[in-house]
Amino acid sequence: MVAITLLPYAIMPRSDVAALGQPSLAGALAAVVGPWGRWFISIGVIVSVLGAYLSWSLIVAEVPLAAAKSKDMPSFFAKENANKVPSNAMWVSNSVISSFVISTYWSADAFNFMLDMAAVASLLPYLLVAAYGVLLARSAEAYAAVPGERRRDGIFAWIAAIYCVFMFIAAGLKFVVLLAVLLASGTILYIWARRENNAKMFTGGEWLVLLMVLAGAALGVYGLAVGIITP
Repeated sequence: MVAITLLPYAIMPRSDVAALGQPSLAGALAAVVGPWGRWFISIGVIVSVLGAYLSWSLIVAEVPLAAAKSKDMPSFFAKENANKVPSNAMWVSNSVISSFVISTYWSADAFNFMLDMAAVASLLPYLLVAAYGVLLARSAEAYAAVPGERRRDGIFAWIAAIYCVFMFIAAGLKFVVLLAVLLASGTILYIWARRENNAKMFTGGEWLVLLMVLAGAALGVYGLAVGIITP
């Protein structure tokens, strides 16, 4: 990656490099070998993107499939076709992905917006893991065999949790409320699965978290509707 990044600077003036379109390497190679260099890189990019899209489509479908098998999502997502492919999970997950891709048409900076949303969405699991580490460190039973490591792990868990909270603050309210919209939508599937298995919905503390998520989602939807929040 470093070599490819530096290559244009060895064959073109900096002003010409700045004016290159995407993919920039195509323009750089065309300046060296001619028009076929642009076609070569462009076709390679298309093949690479399609391959990545296929692999990630399959990986994304595995998530609801695994959750359905553990009864954390509706059994609807566990259905497989004759080729042992989770067809329902594949259709739903890829429909959601396609809707996000289509929505980038109305975004002023689609790539950076999706990148920021992905970063904020990934922060939540990190925060939950760090918070769980704090709970474990407070429990003497979890460290019955290694009591000397309890204090050290507790310090690390607190540092991680505080860092994740700081990253949420740094991300800004815009992405936090948009994340709440996604979480509120996913809660529908959780409630569906709990009803399907005749299980208890939420505990007292979980109801409080749900209300906070719904409040954030309502704020996000309102912001999008009136134009306060723009992708």
